[in-house]
Amino acid sequence: QVQLVESGGGLVQAGGSLRLSCAASGRSLNNYDMGWFRQAPGKEREFVAAIGRNGAITSYADSVKGRFTISRDIAKNTVSLQMKSLNPEDTAVYYCTTTFGVSRISKGSWGQGTQVTVSS
Repeated sequence: QVQLVESGGGLVQAGGSLRLSCAASGRSLNNYDMGWFRQAPGKEREFVAAIGRNGAITSYADSVKGRFTISRDIAKNTVSLQMKSLNPEDTAVYYCTTTFGVSRISKGSWGQGTQVTVSS
């Protein structure tokens, strides 16, 4: 399994923006379809966004469509999640993972997560 590391989380006010990044050690993320999931306290982990290997195909949860953008930087070997117009309901631990295509199904390689807290 690929080892994933998320970064970029933090505390932001409602309406603000954050950019999360996912990196891999020792492997190229360009060989994987990738996704972001999140888990809020007391809730199940849920799909946020996914991107295909070539970056041309993406998919989003309805709750973030139009506010979040998933992308990959081939040169930096990273996958990012740009989050705008954040609201308190976006508060969660965000995880990156490998996925089956741009589906909402993880292949099981998870990072440690990065906390995003949106204050009202």
